Amino acid sequence: MNEKGAWLIYGANGYTGRLLAHGAREAGLEPIVAGRNPQAIQSLADALALKHRVFGVDDAAALRNSLAGIAVITNCAGPFSATANKMIDACLATGTHYTDITGEIDVFVDAHRRHSAARAAGVVLAPGVGFDVIPTDCVAACLKEALPGATHLALGFQGAGAISPGTARTSIEGLKRGGRARVDGRIVEVPLAYRARMIDFGTGPRLAVTFPWGDVATAYFSTGVPNVEVYVATSPKGLLRLKRLNRMRRLLAIGPVQAIAKRIAGKINTGPSPERLATDTTFIWGEARDAVGSIRTARLTTSNGYRLTVDGALLAVKSLFARAREGGYYTPSQLMGPRCVEELPGSSPMAIE
Repeated sequence: MNEKGAWLIYGANGYTGRLLAHGAREAGLEPIVAGRNPQAIQSLADALALKHRVFGVDDAAALRNSLAGIAVITNCAGPFSATANKMIDACLATGTHYTDITGEIDVFVDAHRRHSAARAAGVVLAPGVGFDVIPTDCVAACLKEALPGATHLALGFQGAGAISPGTARTSIEGLKRGGRARVDGRIVEVPLAYRARMIDFGTGPRLAVTFPWGDVATAYFSTGVPNVEVYVATSPKGLLRLKRLNRMRRLLAIGPVQAIAKRIAGKINTGPSPERLATDTTFIWGEARDAVGSIRTARLTTSNGYRLTVDGALLAVKSLFARAREGGYYTPSQLMGPRCVEELPGSSPMAIE
C-alpha cells in the first residue's frame, strides 16, 4: 500500500471512525488517522501506533496540503453535508480517491453530479461504502439483473440496536426535509412514513414504513429503475412518532433549534455496545416490479450495521488499491460488484425468488 500512496481515515476519533481504525489495524493495515481534534487524534494514533494528521475542512488550501501523498481517503466525519463537498474538492485537486460512509441523499446526488470532473481528474468518488448503502445497493443491482424490465424498486431493512452520536446528529438534520422517494426518475419530498406496509424481512411479516435512505439516490444510479422507495421495520408506536414529526419539520428547520436537537441527540446516543456489534443480525429485503406485474424478491442477512460499515469500508479501500479504476462516480455495486455484500463477514448469500 505504501508504494502506491497512503490511506487516510478522516474523522477517525468519532464512533465509526474509531471502529474503522481498529478494524484496519486488525487487518494488518496502517492508515493515517486524521481529524480536527488534536488530543483525540493523537491519543488514537498513539494507541494504535499509527501516523496522524490534524486538519479541518474549511481551509481549502490547508486541506489540499493535508492530502499530500494520500491515495485514498475514507471520510467518517458527518454530517457529510458539511464535509463531503469540501473533501471532494480537495481530492479532485490532489488526485486522491474519495470514499465515505454517508447515507445522505443529497451527498450522493452532489457526488454523482461531479462524475465528469472526477473522470477528467482520474479520481474515484465512491460515497456510501458502509451499511449505507452496500447491502441495499447490492439488492437493487441484483434485482435489476433478475428483472431487467423493472420499473419499481422497494428496498428495506430490519435491524435492532443503538445508533452512534454522528448518526443521531445526521438524522436530526435530515428530519427538516421530511421523507424522500424517487418517482418517475425524480427525487421528491414526501411526508415521513407516508406509506406503510407489511414486509417479511425473513422473520415473518413486520410493519414497515418509508424512510429517506440513501438508495433513493443510489439505487437509481446503479440500476436506472425510475421509482424507488426504502422501508424500515418499525412498531405501531414508531409509526405514530414519525407521523408526529411531520408537524415539527418547520421548527427543526430553524438553525438554533437544529443545533440544540443535534447536541442533545449526540449526547444520548452512544452507539452499540461491543456485544451488540458482535451479535446483532440485520435483515435486508428488496422487491422489484415491472409494468406487467412480474415481481422478484431478494433477502439476505448481515452483521450489525456499524460492523458492516467497517468491513465494507475496508473492502472498498482494498479494492481501490488492488486494481486501477477509471475516474468517476461509483455506487458500491458498481465499484465492488453487485454481490460484494456476500464477501463481508456475517453476511449470508442473497436469495432471490
